[in-house]
Amino acid sequence: MLKTLAVAALVASSSLVASRPAAAQDVASKLPALPIAEELTIPRREIAVLGSTMSYLEQGKGEVVLFLHGNPSAAYLWRNVIPSVSLSHRAVAVDLIGMGHSGKPDIQYGFADHARYLDAFVEAMGLERITLVGHDWGAALAWDFARRHPDKVVRLAFMEGVLPPAFPQPSYEAMGKEMGGMFRAMRDPQEGRRMIMENNMFVEQILPMMINRSLGEKARREYGLPYRQIGDRLPTWAWPRDVPIGGEPASSVRLMNDIQSFMAKTRMPVLLAYADPGVLVPPQAVPFYTGLIRNLETAFVGQGLHFIQEDQPAAIGRALADWLRRN
Repeated sequence: MLKTLAVAALVASSSLVASRPAAAQDVASKLPALPIAEELTIPRREIAVLGSTMSYLEQGKGEVVLFLHGNPSAAYLWRNVIPSVSLSHRAVAVDLIGMGHSGKPDIQYGFADHARYLDAFVEAMGLERITLVGHDWGAALAWDFARRHPDKVVRLAFMEGVLPPAFPQPSYEAMGKEMGGMFRAMRDPQEGRRMIMENNMFVEQILPMMINRSLGEKARREYGLPYRQIGDRLPTWAWPRDVPIGGEPASSVRLMNDIQSFMAKTRMPVLLAYADPGVLVPPQAVPFYTGLIRNLETAFVGQGLHFIQEDQPAAIGRALADWLRRN
């Protein structure tokens, strides 16, 4: 599990840039190339939120399923998952503030900022009886929103989330010399800026590294478009600085503790989709959730790393559609 947590920390902090993990190399050599569509065919829309704008994809009619991405992706990540869900539901995938095609207000882009803009987006859209689907930091946002708004959320699905048991981490030292050193560098004002803001490490290196296939030109362009300028990359640097390590930031430690407590209390239907080997939620982490969440179903979607929507979109879509049908 310690090795798993170390790899998880790499993704959350964007600390590994030199090479792919050995497990990822092994699986990549066995996984055949799959035809993953990179064209965006779902209409993109925009709505005013808190003096800025938030972009979103929308397809279908019925009860709302709201998709939340993480770092450094966008609603585009869900393009091949949405069609399975939109056959019976109104599927909405939002670009978090400062990310994707959403506006770039002058804020810090910490978790609290994203939660505030997410709340305002839901209110502006008039969304009720929501099923949340979250990935990476989007999974943390989903669990936090459901905890704070139990009257609005009827179901929740998550995958590869920045969540317990992977986080909080007790210390840099607990992650090992290389990992701890990388975390320190990522959170250093000068070194972190060079790595993420100037070198665009999340988009150029971490994202393609944590997908178990080669991204095509269209996908690379779509993921890179929001971060062409150095100043645009602040959200991708803010996220790793919110990863709770050694008790800091205290707000993130409280967040993870609150989410874990809510997981143990909630009775709403929950779906966990996971892949092998995975990164933040490998198969070995599944028993943690099955032992904690009362009304949990799990769905194994096949081989994949962290951005499993780019590895197994059809399997994820089928799992969500079937779970929604039965719940």
